Amino acid sequence: MLRKIASASHPSCALAQIRFKPLALAMRMAFAGLLTVGFIDHVHAQTAPQAKQEATGDVATLPEMKVSAERSDALPQPYAGGQVARGGRLGLLGNTDLMKAPFSISSYTSQMIQNQQAITAADLLFKDPSVRSTGQRGGVVDSFYIRGFPIGEGNVGELAFDGQYGVAPNYRVFTDYAERVEVIKGPAALLYGMSPNSGVGGVINIVPKRASPTDLTRLTGNYMSNAQGGGHLDVSRRFGADRQFGIRLNGSHHQGNTPLDNQFRQADVGAVALDYQGERFRATLDAIGQYERFKAPSRPFLVTAGLDVPSAPNGRRNVTQPWGWSKIQDNSVLLKAEYDFSNALTLFASVGGAHSWADRLSDQTPTILNVAGDTISKPMYFRFGVERSSTDAGLRARFNTGPVRHTVTLQGSGYRDRLKRGSSAGTDVLSNMYSPIDRPGQDLAKPGLAKVSETEFYGGTLTDTLSIADERVLLLLGGRIQQVNSDNFGSTGAVTSSYAKSAITPLVALLVRPWKNISVFANRIEGLSKGDIAPQIAVNAGQIFAPYKSEQIEVGIKIDHGRLITTLSVFQIKKPSGQLTGNVFAVDSEQRNRGLELALFGEPASGVRLLGGVTLFDAELTKTSSATTLGNKPVGVPSLQANLGAEWDMPWLPGFTLTGNLIHTGKRYINQANTQSVPSWTTFDFGARYGTKVAGKSATVRASVLNAFDSNYWAGVASFSTLSLGTPRTVLVSATVDF
Repeated sequence: MLRKIASASHPSCALAQIRFKPLALAMRMAFAGLLTVGFIDHVHAQTAPQAKQEATGDVATLPEMKVSAERSDALPQPYAGGQVARGGRLGLLGNTDLMKAPFSISSYTSQMIQNQQAITAADLLFKDPSVRSTGQRGGVVDSFYIRGFPIGEGNVGELAFDGQYGVAPNYRVFTDYAERVEVIKGPAALLYGMSPNSGVGGVINIVPKRASPTDLTRLTGNYMSNAQGGGHLDVSRRFGADRQFGIRLNGSHHQGNTPLDNQFRQADVGAVALDYQGERFRATLDAIGQYERFKAPSRPFLVTAGLDVPSAPNGRRNVTQPWGWSKIQDNSVLLKAEYDFSNALTLFASVGGAHSWADRLSDQTPTILNVAGDTISKPMYFRFGVERSSTDAGLRARFNTGPVRHTVTLQGSGYRDRLKRGSSAGTDVLSNMYSPIDRPGQDLAKPGLAKVSETEFYGGTLTDTLSIADERVLLLLGGRIQQVNSDNFGSTGAVTSSYAKSAITPLVALLVRPWKNISVFANRIEGLSKGDIAPQIAVNAGQIFAPYKSEQIEVGIKIDHGRLITTLSVFQIKKPSGQLTGNVFAVDSEQRNRGLELALFGEPASGVRLLGGVTLFDAELTKTSSATTLGNKPVGVPSLQANLGAEWDMPWLPGFTLTGNLIHTGKRYINQANTQSVPSWTTFDFGARYGTKVAGKSATVRASVLNAFDSNYWAGVASFSTLSLGTPRTVLVSATVDF
């Protein structure tokens, strides 16, 4: 029944018709938004005299905006220092205060995004000690490891947008439209539904900007070495008798040469966020269009088997041929609504989706051949078309049974994605990663698109948050039933394999606050990954396996010292997978990651802000088909990750702030045999900013140097053994004015 309801309301057919260029969309959004803002300001100017007459005395007052109590969409406020919020979204449970959340979460604010001059979510998240980026700087996709498991490595986007999969841009998320970037650490199939690409290490959720209570017109100009420049416009207005209508417009354009050799980049972003905040009814509509174009996009490296990994070249070296290029377009839309039948019962629903197109012609994954750094790669013309859509609906009820307070949530959800792909191949290109060699261009035929896969997830979730003693003790219980349908298609369009399985994932979590400023928590939660179909070379070819259940057990403590929060957690995640032993395929492989996370953030002293932490890993391949790999370290998981960021407001120069950041990642293996590895690395970033008034307007100038000592290092190791180069020394400069 749930599947029929989700299919009936599925937006993919309508979304498939949205085929416009994101650059044009950005311009139209900017123009329409400015006209709207101008109209609103005009109306306000016309009605101001009347408001003045109606006001007592000579001072007119703006109408008060009505906000209902206990709203699940109420955004947690920034903590001391403004870099991290006091809480974050726990999927269908809504926004939750950090000290009442029985999970490890981080929620980075728009203030931090601005001050770090982060262009993408990846630029921001490398500040988190539990997260490492595995994407290539100057590359076409962002991917991550969270708690030692990969996120976003496939061709189907795995970041959530406003608590929902299938909406955020597919390959890269820009920060222009982000109010917060949140990380929920550990599997979260019950809270967010099954991850589209089967990620279990955590969830990255993008919280979109909304119209603020006060009007905002903010213009930012920025520059990145070597000659990458651009601007960003952010406009916010509220209007209506109770200022219940809101519009938030964001648009940006950047282009120019990047710090990488031969590379040029252009990016255009347009986003509009509309909202209505009534006494009982609330609704939001987000629309995003973005376009990114590269000349000579960089690619990650593979290493020949048996070869000791050579030292990393300078991060400016770009082995991609100068005639290579990439173009990616994304369009996204999300409509959400909530209605309070009473103070105790709320109905919520949402529908959204995205369409992405990617075209690129470049060297594919260059393979390092020897210690001299010689490489071989095959130019390929790839095209991708990705359609994604999702819906959900549910009820949230609040009631008491004696001294126990309940918040019960019932939700049904559906998700669908469809991947199309085409490719044509050129002839091998030889080069060198230390001294790249330009080769003649290759004119490859533009391939057609053929359907590769189609996946559908449908599920139903029931949770109950029980609390007593003024929420000093909270117990969260829940369960989700998940149906997974997946079809793979051959070159002729015929189905080559089909999958239809279901699974139930439970959740139990407990949080106790013996004192108001201390929370002790524990949770057991599961993640889901699509099960395998035994390959043709197996004697059990075609056998369909149930979805893999990953299990996390975590215990931790959070302490609010007043202006500094420290957290300590210990976790274990077990993730099974399939493997071929002899000629039999079975689900008998397992990776187990144990870890300890220590994190802190806040402003312990006036004008001094800290953000950082340490993650220690004990990761192991606990079940494998080979004695040579049993007990080894998993690919890409170090023993240590550490971050420390600090800011200092100079007391003798008001408005002037110095910043510094340290990032360390330990040694990582690039194969399961643990015979090839890359060394640990440490980088330092330094910066400064100055906030002042210019002609009565607030203005801030920022400057940063990333990798200040210009270290050469292998930054990321993906799960399929590719290596990405670290960021070279890079200068970022920006200036922001609020009009």
